[in-house]
Amino acid sequence: MILLRRLLGDVLRRQRQRQGRTLREVSSSARVSLGYLSEVERGQKEASSELLSAICDALDVRMSELMREVSDDLALAELAQSAAANEPVPTPVRPMLGSVSVAGVPPERVTIKAPAEAVDVVAA
Repeated sequence: MILLRRLLGDVLRRQRQRQGRTLREVSSSARVSLGYLSEVERGQKEASSELLSAICDALDVRMSELMREVSDDLALAELAQSAAANEPVPTPVRPMLGSVSVAGVPPERVTIKAPAEAVDVVAA
C-alpha cells in the first residue's frame, strides 16, 4: 500500500536536506515542535494544510512545488506497484502547456468548450 504521508515526508526531508538545514532550524522557523516535524518527515504523522504551509514557508518552497514532487513520486510508486503485481500500466493523463490530453482519445478528436465559469474537456 502506498502511503501519501510517507511520500510527503520523504519530499519534505529531501527539500530540507537540499538546503543543508537541520530539523531544529526548520522546526523553529515553522514554529512546530522538532519531534512532530521529525514524525511528519518519517511519514508517521499526517500534516494538516496549515502545518504544511508553515513548513513550506520555513523552507521557502511553494506548496505547489512540494505537491508536484509528491505527485511525481506517487506516480513512480504506482508504476512500481503495478509492475510488481504484473498489472497493465495505465497511461497517465498529464496535460502540458499548449496541449490537451484525454486518456484513450486521439488528440485530434478532443475539443474544448469554454463556458463562462469553467473549461470542460470533451471527447468528440
